Amino acid sequence: MLPPNLLPTTLLATLPFWLPLTTAYTPLSESFLRAIPSPGDAFSIETTTTTTNTSLLAPLLIPRVPGTPGQQAAQAHLFNFFTTNLPAWNLTWQNSTSTTPATGSRQIPFANLIARRDPPWTKAGETNFLTLVAHYDSKLTPEGFIGATDSAAPCAILMWTAQVVDKYLTQMYDEMSALGEGGELAMDMGLQILFLDGEEAFVQWTDTDSLYGSRSLANQWSLSANPLPQQKFYKYRNPLSQISLFVLLDLLGEKGSKVPSYMPTTHWAYVALATVESRLRQLNLLETSSSSSSSSSSSQPTKNAPEDENDPSFLPDLNSTTASAKRAGISDDHLPFIHRGVETLHLIPKPFPNVWHTMEDDGAHLDLATVRDWARVMVGFVGEWLDLMEVWTEPEAEGEGTTTA
Repeated sequence: MLPPNLLPTTLLATLPFWLPLTTAYTPLSESFLRAIPSPGDAFSIETTTTTTNTSLLAPLLIPRVPGTPGQQAAQAHLFNFFTTNLPAWNLTWQNSTSTTPATGSRQIPFANLIARRDPPWTKAGETNFLTLVAHYDSKLTPEGFIGATDSAAPCAILMWTAQVVDKYLTQMYDEMSALGEGGELAMDMGLQILFLDGEEAFVQWTDTDSLYGSRSLANQWSLSANPLPQQKFYKYRNPLSQISLFVLLDLLGEKGSKVPSYMPTTHWAYVALATVESRLRQLNLLETSSSSSSSSSSSQPTKNAPEDENDPSFLPDLNSTTASAKRAGISDDHLPFIHRGVETLHLIPKPFPNVWHTMEDDGAHLDLATVRDWARVMVGFVGEWLDLMEVWTEPEAEGEGTTTA
């Protein structure tokens, strides 16, 4: 990704004015928020202990340049996670090749992994997807670059989110199927996760030397017509129109980083996410809520210290009435989708982490408390979006049904 720059006014003019979903958006109860587990060792960075076999993060802390064995290892890790732990998810690869300024005429392979959890009663093209996105490739230079914040940690966060919410989705889909529900736009909600390849430039960021995977996928989906539904009303014309919200995670995992609200048309979604974070902090469920708590692998100070060091919030624009960053967008994997009218919530810090595009962007420089907390916040947001309170059973209050003298 590139540092902040002004998005073209022509792009802004073409964006439709989206409104929040008209379906019910039920906040998670306090008990549900308390039940969101900590990822714990799932985000271990160790590669020499038994936790490597279960860590979602450690296998990604390697160079993952497209066209190299590291890329193939990352692909195998992502694919095997779903096939082993989440067999109900549908997995597909969207493949492409391209030349790059660094490789001349040699075609480099790019592969996007698409993981989908559809309601079982829907047919192709009938599900609206909350779509969570991160890129899994790393830069060619400097040689050996890992990219822990960029974007191994975001990928691990999305894997953890899928694992936690899957059991609730399964229960909700089973109950709805038993009741004969579904078949309406508001009810046909699913979760889609995109692990995108080729985000990084091989030499220098340009329109053609960057976003290889996202450009290919967005273009293919824009040209792929969905089957016409048998119902009288028209649903989604192509896979792009099935995306209810495109949530892109990037550069997450540094202590103290702040993510502003970039898009006026999705500020309402930003506020919903920030509200989840705020409630988790109020309940003291986030490790970073305490200024003295940190399980970072590094104790080095942060050069880009936040304006208010006493405020641990990741999302500072909770109480803003509109996006604070306004037109100061950042070039990233959302651009090929937003150019085609897809609603986007961009979760990327501003300023970028101190380790951005340096050899220090490795596991040792991640703040693991921050990574774990982002995972909990994302689980809460997804739970509310998919209305998982429908299948949540509130625990009985202590002493309920008993009498005392």
